[in-house]
Amino acid sequence: MNLQAMKIAMKIENIRLLLAKPGLDGHDRGVKIIARSLRDAGVEVIYTGLRQTTQMIIDAAIQEDVDLIGLSIHSGAHMTIVSRLLAQLEEQGLSDLKIFVGGIIPAQDIPKLMALGVHSVYGPGTSIKTIINSMRRIVEEQSSVALDANQTEGKVSEAEV
Repeated sequence: MNLQAMKIAMKIENIRLLLAKPGLDGHDRGVKIIARSLRDAGVEVIYTGLRQTTQMIIDAAIQEDVDLIGLSIHSGAHMTIVSRLLAQLEEQGLSDLKIFVGGIIPAQDIPKLMALGVHSVYGPGTSIKTIINSMRRIVEEQSSVALDANQTEGKVSEAEV
């Protein structure tokens, strides 16, 4: 395993993921299974429980200093909830947090959610492996952005010489 691959593998174990059930949705079996499986894979999962408002989710994300937010929605209110959450994240300077959505999401709404800024949408039957691989891609993207930023720091432009 090369150095970059080792850093990515170590980084998945350092991911702090907030999982939330926004709105009035009371079905939580699936999100609890996802939480447990991701914990078993080395992800640090913070589960907020049922009936969270978007502001409660943001407050928990700030308090827990999470890297990612996952929403489980079965109520049909996904467009409203996600739009509100993303707008509030933007207002509070947290638009860099990646958002995942899982649950009962109609196929025609998936492109709309992605256009709003959702990173990934998972429906019933999505494998844990798929979710973990998606998280690894985010880690790789964030690591390469950080690596690029670190490589350009300290360089002097010709204009400064």
